[in-house]
Parts: sequence; structure tokens; C-alpha cells
Amino acid sequence: MEGKARLSKVMAQRDMCSRREADLLIEKGFVLVNGQTAQLGDKVFFEDVIEVLPEGLRLLSQKQTVILNKPVGYTSHLSDRGYKTAQSLIIKQNQWRGDSQKWKPLKRTELAPAGRLDIDSKGLLILTQNGVLARRIIDSRYGIEKEYLVWFKGELNSEKIKKMELGQLKLNGQFLKPVKVFVCEKQMVRLILVEGKKRQIRRMFKLLGLRVVSLKRIRVGPIVLGSLKEGQWRYLTPKEEAQLIKAMPRKGIKENI
Repeated sequence: MEGKARLSKVMAQRDMCSRREADLLIEKGFVLVNGQTAQLGDKVFFEDVIEVLPEGLRLLSQKQTVILNKPVGYTSHLSDRGYKTAQSLIIKQNQWRGDSQKWKPLKRTELAPAGRLDIDSKGLLILTQNGVLARRIIDSRYGIEKEYLVWFKGELNSEKIKKMELGQLKLNGQFLKPVKVFVCEKQMVRLILVEGKKRQIRRMFKLLGLRVVSLKRIRVGPIVLGSLKEGQWRYLTPKEEAQLIKAMPRKGIKENI
């Protein structure tokens, strides 16, 4: 029998919710362990029976996820003080007219980016209150593809493409995962990655003697940017969320508790 771990950590490992959400549910008395009301800081065995009461499930079901076409000049993280935030664009006036869901007031400070899109880049940004969904999109072990259009200066030859495709480039002393490269024009490519290290594409191109002049994300898993104009957003539909979860392979993924 393995040792004990914090209840909130085990709940996150089981994809019941994020650790922060687990602490909130525990604090409100909405979590049972082996039939007993749990307390903050409790530790459990991984095989213990953990149950979220209906009140807690209703709380989790209210989590919202939106898709934004982020313009250049907006940061995706609220912690980047002094800059305009992507979250500030999530207002009624910017909602896509073709959205199937009506506007509902959102706590924008609770919308976390499911993967960074730096201030100099534009395109698809998923903002969510769902900690489990965000973690799965960000974690490269789940293999969620991120697709980009990249305009650059410099000469991109077959040798440089091979280095990206075979995962022969290093950042911070670690090899990057292989990247799918599709040449669109002489100085424009389409890239598909399964990881998202800070400013990865720009740093990767710099290693190859190239300079990125414009970068646009157009897809995350099955979610595409579509007809959203810059600055516009829409709600992620339940069908899209189900497709996103389905695209995340669980087999072979082990997380230490």
C-alpha cells in the first residue's frame, strides 16, 4: 500500500477538479472520504473512496471556458502587471455575434490561460475557469497539438527543418519534442507542436539563425480559430469541450502523487 498524499492533490490526479478547486470544495464541506466529511489538509491513500456532494458538482459545472482571438499587445497572464490583459477583452461588446450562448457576467480574474500566448503573438487563446481542462491542455504528456502560422526573416533550409522535425534542438539544456513543419511560402511556415515552453518558437528559430516577425496560433487540439476577428471571443461549447477531452490520451500517462 502506497503512502498518503494530500486530498486535494489526489482529487486533481483523478481529474475530479484542480487542487485549488478541491481546496474550495473541502472548505465548504462538499467532499467525503470513505463517507466522512473531509477537512482542509487531510491526507488520504490513493485507493480511498472520494465523493463530491451534489452541491459541489453544481459548483464545478458553472465553470466557463472561452475562446479568444488575442491581438498583439495583450498579455495572457494577469500577473504580467503594467500590460493590457487578454482577460480585459472578455466583455459583452466583444462577444462573437454567431455565438450560440448568451452573455453571462464572468469573473474575468478567474479566467486562466490554457497555454501562454506571449504579448508579441496573436491568435487562438483558451481562457478557462476549469483547472483540470487547463492542466491537460498545457501538459505536453497529453499530446494536445498547437498549430501556428509563423512569418520569419532568414533562410530556412532542409537541414534546419530536419532539426525541428527530429527534435534535435535544445532549450535550457533539454531537447525539444519533434515539431511538424509545413512550408507555406519562402518566409512563412505552419508548425504543429505538442509542448509550449515560454517563447518556444521564437527561441527555436533564433537557434536556427532565423528571426520571427509574426506569430499566430490557429488551433489547439480540435479547437480552431475559425471566423473570430481579432479581439473577439466566444464560449467553448459542451460539444467542443467533449472533443477536447477525447483528444487527450490517458493511456501511459502516470502522475506521481
